[in-house]
Amino acid sequence: MSAPDEESALLGLAPVAPDRTVAYGSGPDRVIDLYGPWAGAARGPLVVLLHGGFWRAAYDRRHLSPLAAELAGHGLPVALAEYRRAAGGAARMVEDVSAAVSAAVDEAGDEAADEAGCAARAVLLGHSAGGHLALLAAARPGVPVARVVAVSPVADLARAHELGLSGGAVAELVGGGPGLAARIAAADPARHPPAGVPVTILHGGDDPEVPPELSRRYAAAAGAVATAAAGAGTGAAGPTAAGHARTTLHELPGVGHYAPVTPGTPACRTLLTELLGGRAV
Repeated sequence: MSAPDEESALLGLAPVAPDRTVAYGSGPDRVIDLYGPWAGAARGPLVVLLHGGFWRAAYDRRHLSPLAAELAGHGLPVALAEYRRAAGGAARMVEDVSAAVSAAVDEAGDEAADEAGCAARAVLLGHSAGGHLALLAAARPGVPVARVVAVSPVADLARAHELGLSGGAVAELVGGGPGLAARIAAADPARHPPAGVPVTILHGGDDPEVPPELSRRYAAAAGAVATAAAGAGTGAAGPTAAGHARTTLHELPGVGHYAPVTPGTPACRTLLTELLGGRAV
């Protein structure tokens, strides 16, 4: 399937209404849509799902509602999060994501506790710009995240800016002008890998929107932070060292930007298998 076909396949799906919506702050964008099962019937971890759209207000969570429903249909409780976009920058978006994760964990309660009965935590699943925010939020102290699954993430913000992705979206995010490099660095997941939180990245090898080079660079940087030795590629894992959990990158040959989050595609089945701990779907 070509890149335009992948995009139209996802955006052509009808939105799926949630079971209910919960506010985690004031304003229309600080909400999470909940897709069951949430009480006793869950067969997998709580998933907090973040949409992409290069951080712009023109894109909202509705295009990932079919994915949220698909995950819920496989026994995963899902919180599809909205967050404030456009003006305000990455820090405000990460603040929103962190609050959304905490709200989702509160809603899940004991259902999101691990097998040992430890405090509830979520799998933070983000696509594209949502993957960028997932990686940054997981690096914040106190955010109840068990692991990150980032799909086609903007994982190296400096390189994304060098490439001019989506017409200069990075400069829009952090604000142009003097001090741009420092602002990019402050919001760059490659500079701030999460401590103690495992990261899995799925990236289409033919992604024209967010080149897989960005995920390769992130995986290499995560390894370098942990061990002072770079080097991660297809199916590779950054080494584990004190304070840093493993980072694993899986490239999906022949896959573009949207197929992994489009229900019914082989790439989406790969994502489901990852979330279900290797169980076939």
